[in-house]
Amino acid sequence: MALLKFDAGKCNLCGICINKCPFGALSMEAEGIDVNEKCKMCGVCVKTCPEKAIRFEQKAGSVDKSEWNDILVYGEQTDGKIHPVVFELIGEAQKLAKVNNYNVKAVLTGGRGTKENAEELLNYGVSHVYVYEHENFTGFKADCYADAAADCIATVKPSVVLIGATPLGRSLAPRLATRFHTGLTADCTKLEMKENTDLVQIRPAFGGNIMAQIVISNSRPQFATVRYKVMDTAKKAENPKGQVIMCNVTEDLVKSKITVSEIKKIIKNKSIEEEEVLVAAGRGVKSEKDVEMVRELAELLGGQLAFTRPMVEAGFGDTAHQIGLSGRTVKPKLIITVGVSGAIQFTACMNSAECIVAINNDPDAQIFGVAHYCIVDDLYKIVPELIENIKKGGI
Repeated sequence: MALLKFDAGKCNLCGICINKCPFGALSMEAEGIDVNEKCKMCGVCVKTCPEKAIRFEQKAGSVDKSEWNDILVYGEQTDGKIHPVVFELIGEAQKLAKVNNYNVKAVLTGGRGTKENAEELLNYGVSHVYVYEHENFTGFKADCYADAAADCIATVKPSVVLIGATPLGRSLAPRLATRFHTGLTADCTKLEMKENTDLVQIRPAFGGNIMAQIVISNSRPQFATVRYKVMDTAKKAENPKGQVIMCNVTEDLVKSKITVSEIKKIIKNKSIEEEEVLVAAGRGVKSEKDVEMVRELAELLGGQLAFTRPMVEAGFGDTAHQIGLSGRTVKPKLIITVGVSGAIQFTACMNSAECIVAINNDPDAQIFGVAHYCIVDDLYKIVPELIENIKKGGI
């Protein structure tokens, strides 16, 4: 990555930067000081150079936007397969790309089988898939995964980089944004592209009370993470014409300070993000007995019980089953809200459901603004009737 620039006129080859570099990324070569893949863009060399001969390639306000083009999607893999969020990112990237006639590209890092997964992405209209495949990439290692992704970004120079807001993505994205001295907007719920190539990144802020529009106008690339189940999944292309590019993986690129001693799959129940049917309990559900009544409705419908944040704080549920900004984003085929008022922190994370049924005795409840079917009545009357009808085969 040529992200550090040396001024040959100022540099006296004193070697202080080489000695001070904590990562051993600098070396003295015949042509001068060389920067290798170990560089983490920490800035120690810039600060310690007595002649001020070292600078970062990119500073805010100095970037030439015309040199940064296209949209790059980070292709996360889990259990040897492409994570579903990647297909949502590709679908959203294709919409954004139309504004400036950009191509949609992807980068994958991993062990054996990564190339085969990359070929799968070609079916969704991706023009290029850059593959960093090596046995030492087996198991997520934040440092060398960031090195590989940064190597690709420095070479491809995308205007936008989209990453899933998964545990892996939330670890990787800030590392990359720091290296390129650019901005990162996390947990975006909507994206828009301007004709001047600036990406408008929209996400709830201040506890969900406002929808913030964030623009990175003075640097590139523009990094954004997007929650799973927020965007529409990409459709397969009729005549895919993309290509897989195998990238050179050096020994320095796969060196990591992290040692993966064992990979053990955690056996877990189906998460609420994966459910097609959810019943969400809000503050209108008053007691543990009432919660169990709502749970029975969810189970009879073949789904799971979910909660609003106040219900979790009251001890009725856990964050794994919480819908909202501090919980999970869901996109089921059917969601029934029971006694939910409909604060934006909640609705922003479930309003993409195919069918929303709301039960609340307050006709002015905010939830009715997003619901497809509104039942203004006492939940203690409606829910038992629903349960009884289902048991009788009436629904």
